[in-house]
Amino acid sequence: MADIFFGAIFLFIGVAACTIAGLRRRSGTRIFAWLGIWSALYGASQLSQSQAFVAALPLSLRISAPYARDVITFLAVFPSAFSFRELSLGKLRSLLQIFIFVELAIGAAGSALFLIAGSSARLMSYDQLFRAGMLVVLTIVVALPRLSSRYLVLPDRSVLAIGTLVFTMEALYNSLSQAIGYGTARILDDLGFAFLLFSLAYVALQLVLANERRLFSVEKELSVAREIQKSILPCSVPELKNARISTAYHPMTDVAGDFYEFLPSGQDRVGFLVADVCGHGVPAALIASMVKVAVQTVARCASDPGAVMRGLNRVLSGLVRGQLISAAYLWLDTGQRRALYSAAGHPPLLLGRHGELQRIESNGLLFGVLPDCDKYPVCTIPLDPGDRFLLYTDGVTDPENANGDSFGDKRLEDFVRCYQSCPPIEFSEKLLSELRQWQPASLSQQDDITLIVIDT
Repeated sequence: MADIFFGAIFLFIGVAACTIAGLRRRSGTRIFAWLGIWSALYGASQLSQSQAFVAALPLSLRISAPYARDVITFLAVFPSAFSFRELSLGKLRSLLQIFIFVELAIGAAGSALFLIAGSSARLMSYDQLFRAGMLVVLTIVVALPRLSSRYLVLPDRSVLAIGTLVFTMEALYNSLSQAIGYGTARILDDLGFAFLLFSLAYVALQLVLANERRLFSVEKELSVAREIQKSILPCSVPELKNARISTAYHPMTDVAGDFYEFLPSGQDRVGFLVADVCGHGVPAALIASMVKVAVQTVARCASDPGAVMRGLNRVLSGLVRGQLISAAYLWLDTGQRRALYSAAGHPPLLLGRHGELQRIESNGLLFGVLPDCDKYPVCTIPLDPGDRFLLYTDGVTDPENANGDSFGDKRLEDFVRCYQSCPPIEFSEKLLSELRQWQPASLSQQDDITLIVIDT
């Protein structure tokens, strides 16, 4: 009855732990899956040792019960080793991996000997010594603070140390008792295993909770960073005579490496800056915030795109420390009906005019390559009624479909031609929808997207 009781409990605990690990699927929960498998195997082994339980089984299962018990006993070592491996570091982790490979080799050799000679008892006795040696090593590492701090990830060493010591003492006592022909109560095995299992579960739960708190803290900081980044972007588009403007800004993650800014000068003149920091996430977002600061230093020369590019490169090259930034700047003067454009390694400016499309490239070096670079050519563009300018980052052209094909420049240009008569806001919405349809539904956004549409 004790075998049935403890076997059922450990089997239930194992199934529950595996279910929770499968549902959570977050960092740190894998150890619960290994502990669950270990507990379930131990419970199944205890049930297979109960004569009453085996007698209630169908004949086919009753005959195979002894073999199943031997297989379970052999397999149980693997989830136990993987459980400790989840908590280990450095050389101990490598040692556990070697232990797992050796156990696999012993299992294969033992199976071959059983098929050939009918017995593998001699090899299995060596295997028991090998396992006992590994258990002693783990116990020493857990028990000694200096070793545990170096080779284990433990928020609370004392609980695992107690559980491991109890289990090791019980295992050694049981082995010595059997060696001298003295039988021991099986309940001691159950209690020793329960001590070790629950101490490992306690430590694993502490690690998961610590990871959850750390993740919550990171998410909170990202939320603050997102709000800060929103605050450095323009809160509205400038009101310009004889022009309609729309913007779209969609970060890939909470924060982005894309940036845009307006430099207005009266009701008929304004500068449009779009920048794209190489990379994603928080590092790129920090560099993007530096672009905001750098823009203030060149605001006085907003009507000269070449000077704007040179000034930004000079300021940012001393700050970004190896990071690269592409940028494009368009100065629009609706009063004099002309535009000036310059860029730094950025995708071309697209100009839709009378149903035709022009690619305007006037690129110098990316910001951050050479601090004293002064070669940023400026292109002069006369304005015609109905012109449409499109400034964008490579997040518009880079998304890939399920076959690995990029959306690409050609599709973007075809789209601009097709929807040139749409109002700027509607055009932006249709383009973003087209990009979402291009990407597989199972994939999230692949890059930051910034888009500025200007109709004159």
